[in-house]
Amino acid sequence: MLSIKVLGPGCANCERVQEIAKRVVATLSIDATVDKITDRAAWQKYGLLSTPGLVINEKLMCGGRIPSEAEMTTWITNALAAA
Repeated sequence: MLSIKVLGPGCANCERVQEIAKRVVATLSIDATVDKITDRAAWQKYGLLSTPGLVINEKLMCGGRIPSEAEMTTWITNALAAA
């Protein structure tokens, strides 16, 4: 199962990243969890400098911006291929 985490305090941008992740997971019909991590101490573990952040299978994919749906689809399919 794929693990996707959205790192952030719960702001509108974080919500947007989570929505995109859920949409991509549904579109690809894959088995994945999409969790929101609001604990700042946990963000440091991934080296996140600014929110929102996106972690796929414990790897920080982006931070400080909202990735496009196409970008996120590529990252998720690559993570599935590597698993």
